[in-house]
Amino acid sequence: MSYSMSDAHKLGRKSYVSLRLRLFFGLVAALVLWCGFVLLPFAVPGYDSIRQTVSEIGQVGSPARVPFTATLCVVAICVLLFAWGLRDASRKLGRSSVAAYLTGFMAISSVGVGVFAYPHPLHGVFGLSEFVGYQAPWVLALTWRREKSIRGLVPFSWTMGALLWVSIIANLSVLDLHSWLWQFERPVYGIVQRSLFFTWCLWLAGISLMLVKSRIISEDTAQNALPATD
Repeated sequence: MSYSMSDAHKLGRKSYVSLRLRLFFGLVAALVLWCGFVLLPFAVPGYDSIRQTVSEIGQVGSPARVPFTATLCVVAICVLLFAWGLRDASRKLGRSSVAAYLTGFMAISSVGVGVFAYPHPLHGVFGLSEFVGYQAPWVLALTWRREKSIRGLVPFSWTMGALLWVSIIANLSVLDLHSWLWQFERPVYGIVQRSLFFTWCLWLAGISLMLVKSRIISEDTAQNALPATD
């Protein structure tokens, strides 16, 4: 069988666009999630984003329950596509893909939180399972620490990982309603909780853009091109 240079170029470009497109879904996931957080509360009379949790937007009996669940399911699909791309990018660069699987785990948590609306017992279980996905930034920074081809990715992931742990500790105050930390955070707990989501989404969007713009990712075309034969 013979291939023309045109066929080789199309084959290479197909692989290139596919990987870039999957990596781009990290940014899409972050945007969809925050559009939901900003817009859905308008469908819930009396909802206070400063004081109330995100879960209360889609709780049982809420008029926003169905769109809240749909939003989280769309986010989950986008996260899975991005995690798939991150895994392939990791293999291409010869780095560990553990962070990709941790990121993908967030999709399971998102679907569970959306489907099992508050106050269903499983809602809290899936909510706590998000802590697994929140480990992706520092794990990526650690396992990719010698990667120099994507400028800024490792320092950015270290920074976001540290900020995530600060937000995690702040959010754990809800486990002890008698603690001084909870009493301090209670009037603004909606903001405290959202700081955790915002930090993770910022990391997700940031590395999504860094990877999409990376020159080494764009080199997929040349590497996959087939030589023409007569």
